[in-house]
Order: sequence, then C-alpha cells, then structure tokens
Amino acid sequence: MRVGIVTETYAPEVNGVALTVQALARGLVRRGHSVDLIRPIHPETPPLSDAGMEVLAVEGAALPRYAGLRFGLPARFRIERRWRADRPDAIYVATEGPLGWTAVSAARRLGIPVATGFHTRFDFYVGHYGFSALTPIVRRYLARFHRRAQTTLVPTGQLASELNDLGVHDVRVLRRGVDTARFHPEHRDEALRDSWGAGPDTPVVLSVGRVAPEKNLHVVIEAYRALARRVPHARCVIVGDGPGRAALEAANPDVIFAGTRRGDELAAFYASADLFVFPSLTETFGNVVLEAMASGIPVVAYAEAAAREFIRNGQNGIRVAPGNEGGLIERAATLGADATVRTAMGHAARVSVANLSPESVVNDFEAIMRSLSEENVHERSTAVAA
Repeated sequence: MRVGIVTETYAPEVNGVALTVQALARGLVRRGHSVDLIRPIHPETPPLSDAGMEVLAVEGAALPRYAGLRFGLPARFRIERRWRADRPDAIYVATEGPLGWTAVSAARRLGIPVATGFHTRFDFYVGHYGFSALTPIVRRYLARFHRRAQTTLVPTGQLASELNDLGVHDVRVLRRGVDTARFHPEHRDEALRDSWGAGPDTPVVLSVGRVAPEKNLHVVIEAYRALARRVPHARCVIVGDGPGRAALEAANPDVIFAGTRRGDELAAFYASADLFVFPSLTETFGNVVLEAMASGIPVVAYAEAAAREFIRNGQNGIRVAPGNEGGLIERAATLGADATVRTAMGHAARVSVANLSPESVVNDFEAIMRSLSEENVHERSTAVAA
C-alpha cells in the first residue's frame, strides 16, 4: 500500500503531533508500505529521506507569535503533480494549516481517499494569545476542514463526541500508545537528581512540554510552592522550551528550566522525578501523561484528554475537575508530600499503561488507511460498472 502523509510539523520539532506522525509514518515503513511524506522545510534540517520514506519538503513559515512552530504554505500544483505521477492509495493529512487544506483539496480533485487528524485545539489556543474573538471563527474553520475528508482520526472518545457536535460525523478513534521500554522507572538517575539539588527523600515536581501560555505552567509552579510549604526542600523541574520560558524563568529563579530534552535523556528526567503535574486544558490528548505514567510517577491533571481516559482517580493518579485550579494545586501538594502514597500510585500508573504498545497503534492506523483504500476501489468499480 502507498500512503501519503501530509503534516505541517515533524521532527526535529518536539511536540506531540510531530512525534505521533513520525511514529505512524515509520511504523508503516517497517511494515513494508511505501510512505510519501510532505512537510515544510525546517531551518535546522535540509530536505531528507526519513527512514526510507519519499519526502517532499515545501515552503513553510514560523507561526505568528510562536517562532518554534511552523506551518506549510499552499503547494497545490506540486502536490497534485506528485500524486498524479505516483498515486497514493490513501492519504493522511495530520494538520489543518494552509498546506493541509491544499492537500485535502488535491486529494478530493484526484479522487484519492483522505483521512484528517485532529491533534491540536487551535480554537482554544487563540484565546491564550489575545485573540479570543477569533475562537468561533477558528472552530468553524476546523469543522469545515474535517468535514471535507472521508474520516477524521482522534485520540479519545471525548473528542469524537465534540467533533460530532460540530457536524463532523465520520470520526474514528485512533488510540495512542507509549514506548514502555524507553519510559521506564529503571531509568531513575540519582546523579541527575543530585544536579537538581534533590536527595533521596526530596520530592521533585516535573512538567514536560512547550513552555507557553496555553499550558498553564503557573499552576505547576503554584503547586510546587504549596508543596514547598510542607516540604521545604522540594524541587521543581520544567522540561521544554517556548515563548513563555524567558518570563517564567526570570520570575522563578529557584525552578530548574532544563530546556528541550529527547530520547533516553528525557526518559531519565521522567523517571528521576516523583510527581508529574499537567494543568493544560487545550490538549486533544497529551502524550506526556502516558510517558510519565510509564516512567512510574503519578500524574495530577485535569480530567481531560489522556488523563480522563487513563487515570483512575486516587489509584494511579489524581484527576481534578477541569478549571478547578485551586483543587489541582492542593491535590498535587498533598500527594507530593506523601511518599508512601506517591510510590504506590506510581507503581499502579506503570502497570495501567504497560500494554499500550505503539505497534498496536500502527496496526490500527494501517487498518484504517487500508479500509479507506478498499472502499475507494469499490466505489470506483461500482461507478464504472454503472
């Protein structure tokens, strides 16, 4: 099977969408499929062939007020010329920007079945950057974008229901997985903890992700402050980068801002912490929740997205009603100060995600793309016969 994948974010960018799309693409290649990847040029890397894929790098630009993220510019004629020359059996468009829109349009003109992915709540993001008035406009655009595809893939049943309410009706849930070999409690590193000023009994609060307004990282810091009032030697580590880092770091000199970490180094940061606080309300999923759980540390989060799906409240983590900021801070501080409960929840968290194999996700994605291709062949055959 030949699968076209179009995305406006991809490695070396570090975010949930880029990493998820890369995992799906590489998974198809491992299974012997041909993958045609279309992505924007990234200033840090030349056009490349990733893991045996054919890659078309198109022009892109930095997202306004968020230079770390990019979007692809329209490339209708290049895409159509490419797909006419070597037609994919099915196409997956992972992002809703200008490149994504022209890719869906090209697929429709060429009669190639297309699935879209709903990965990012841009309708929520605009409010965090001073454009709340645009929220309904962005939401209508997103709904219109996904209604143009044969199907839309989402990571949770909750999100499928929300899209149905927006008039997007052919929605399929593609669950997420986590690499439980990489993210594992055995990667706990006492030397790393020493570098944070944390001894064996020091509770360490961790956050991983973009350092940006929509992530509500002030709540992480307030939870840390509440914990430090109970355990004065507590520490806080924030992994990631973004437009909010400079101001947050300047205002909190006692918090460790570790910047972007990847691979085994990131795994060590997870496993070496004691509590993961995740106060974002703008996620479609939140891969970091599963990574923390696989690393054996309990998560305190709002009951949204991945936390709603995987945290059993009071057993393998803590879920708090969305928007209950004070409740999240109090529950995080209480759990952070109780090593016995923390450890038990961490063990339970690890067990609860142990079977979320990334390969099972690739298997489901492969099946969806194959079904789109087969449905298209059947429809075309029926049309010819008629």
